[in-house]
Amino acid sequence: MLLVTGSETFLADRAVRSAIAAVSKGKTDVEVTDVGAGELDVGDFAELTGPSLFATERVLVLRMLENLPAEMVAHLLEYAGAPADDVLVVLVHSGGQKGKGVLDKLRKASVNEVVATAPKTWELPQFVLGEIRSFGGSIDEHSAAALVDAVGHDLRALSGACSQLVSDSDGQSISTDLISQYFGGRAEVTSFAVADAAIAGRTEPALEQLRWALDCGVAAVLVTSAMAGGLRGLAKFSSAPPGLREADLAREVGVPPWKLKTLRQQSRGWTPGGLATAIKAVAQADADVKGASGDAGYALERMVITVSRAHGRR
Repeated sequence: MLLVTGSETFLADRAVRSAIAAVSKGKTDVEVTDVGAGELDVGDFAELTGPSLFATERVLVLRMLENLPAEMVAHLLEYAGAPADDVLVVLVHSGGQKGKGVLDKLRKASVNEVVATAPKTWELPQFVLGEIRSFGGSIDEHSAAALVDAVGHDLRALSGACSQLVSDSDGQSISTDLISQYFGGRAEVTSFAVADAAIAGRTEPALEQLRWALDCGVAAVLVTSAMAGGLRGLAKFSSAPPGLREADLAREVGVPPWKLKTLRQQSRGWTPGGLATAIKAVAQADADVKGASGDAGYALERMVITVSRAHGRR
């Protein structure tokens, strides 16, 4: 029995596929049944986990475990205590508090668990590095970060981009030039480009990037998120204890080591007062684009202007 928990559907789906592949390897008579846990009753469960006349091994995938009927909980836990040798049962819980009691009991029964949690923003380049390696390619951290900037935070989209780049790289290490060739148009209008320009105090370029981003369909919440992330990183970097080694400083700030160079450059000209002003402006803009204001575009422009002008302010 395998338990897959977490809200990141791409990673959860990958865990399910990997489990099925492990059972199916070298076999042609594996039977896979994929059902919602909410549709299950005692008879169905007994049939799906009982002996089969047509397959030597089977996989039962129960999705949305949080919807498991109450009368099924005892039967599932009993099965977890003595699962059949020729059936792999994969339980998928999509995260949240609903059904947490069942999860806790399954964990006490020592059911193997895979946690499908989305990586933090600063961990995405590491995700790209791992994806590129899994597809048989190579990439450095700077180029991995460039790909994240170009494609965004969606793991499914990032994985697809990694697969495409490895396929077309002819065995060469994937460079920023190749990334620009494939995704350059998107890279020029990402929310990170808006944030970088504003944090550098470059008001006009930041507003131009913002208008291009919105015209190309970048969601307003992604712009406020990128700005908030950039300023949080800058605040942590500015307040970090002096004398730390690079690796320790990166852990303290919560960024990959290559990002420290960028933060050093961005920190010039920023004061505690200016940072406080900028962070308040981003918080207000985030509330505005989520419903507090009827004009998200105006709210974002006001945020960009306030942040860029806060650069150098005492």
